[in-house]
Amino acid sequence: MSLSNTSSSYGSVTKAFHWLTALLILTALPLGWIANDLAHVLFDPTVTPTEAQIARAANLFSLHKTVGVTVFFVALARILWAVTQTKPGLLNADNKPEALAAETVHWLLYGSLVLVPLTGWFHHAASEGFAPILWPFGQNLPFVPKSLGLAELTGTLHELLMWVLVASLGLHIAGALKHHIVDKDSTLRRMLPGRSDAPQPPQQHHSPVPVVAALAVWVAVLTGGWAMGEFSHGRHDNGDHDHGDAQLAEVQSDWQIQDGTLSITISQLGSPVTGAFSDWTAAITFDEPDAPGPAGSVDVTIAIASLSLGTVTDQAMGADFFDATQFPTAQFEADLFKTETGYEARGPLTIRDKTMEIVLPFSLDLQDNTAAMSGALELNRLEFDVGTSQPTEDSLGFVVTVGVELTATRTQ
Repeated sequence: MSLSNTSSSYGSVTKAFHWLTALLILTALPLGWIANDLAHVLFDPTVTPTEAQIARAANLFSLHKTVGVTVFFVALARILWAVTQTKPGLLNADNKPEALAAETVHWLLYGSLVLVPLTGWFHHAASEGFAPILWPFGQNLPFVPKSLGLAELTGTLHELLMWVLVASLGLHIAGALKHHIVDKDSTLRRMLPGRSDAPQPPQQHHSPVPVVAALAVWVAVLTGGWAMGEFSHGRHDNGDHDHGDAQLAEVQSDWQIQDGTLSITISQLGSPVTGAFSDWTAAITFDEPDAPGPAGSVDVTIAIASLSLGTVTDQAMGADFFDATQFPTAQFEADLFKTETGYEARGPLTIRDKTMEIVLPFSLDLQDNTAAMSGALELNRLEFDVGTSQPTEDSLGFVVTVGVELTATRTQ
């Protein structure tokens, strides 16, 4: 059997690409569907998943992503090989409607083999943590930032384009079976392993109509998805959850915060996931002492429901984690001290119904009436009864890194 195609039959390389692609697709699709069903449990804040469920979903997603990336590279190699080869003609080229449908489906399949895994890869790169691709080449892509909005957009595109792939695959299989069983021609046999005595196809003319038809299908699917609102909401937030959002009032303070960031970083399945609270207040008194010693105080109130933590935001609000409905705020009341090497905020931190004495070291750049502060500390989530259903670090690490940066000006 020849490695290359002829005008009437496919070569062994093309056949190998065809059946390898089929095997990969028929592996990736069920892996993705099963993993997605498990994800509905993981991202439901009313349900507390077990570590076994999290591990199973992560493993399935990792396998799905790894197979998907493999599909992408195999598809590229297949397309590069195809452009160097003679394309065997259609045996039913005289049947114009059927030939048009067959070529349109082929264009949809080739395009989907690139677009579906590529949008899935973009979604993975834009997301933080959870289910890595099983390879040593890193998890990020150039020019693809970590962004929940971008992750939701590419995730929606991935899902819509996946249905185009599934429909095209179904039509492709139906067409092959129709040729084999009804028409009893050599269309299917010439793609099977081994030699096939396929007849010479009739003379045919290729037009751009199938390409235009395939593009029209993709546009119609994306337009339909937009009309149905698939692009207007988060994929993991159905908007029905009441987290007891606390509306924090402004506080009286000797120093007014001009801008600031209060962030947390967790470790999920060995990968860091960083989020931030958008609503928090700080009442600050501070006077620079001449020597190490007391320097003031700070009273920080944090609206728990204002946390954005990527795809696990809703889960973080659930009863086993922050339980934002019952405990809508966290509180840090601290005294400020100047030390030999810098500054510290020392006092009780209350999260949920647990209070712990903590020390937050920070640096301070004081210029006249403007102060720029930066600090960080590590907390153990179990000390605040956060995530007690996950008592090991198999899926969620114990350490939570808290970071704060702010610029404040002294009130006149």
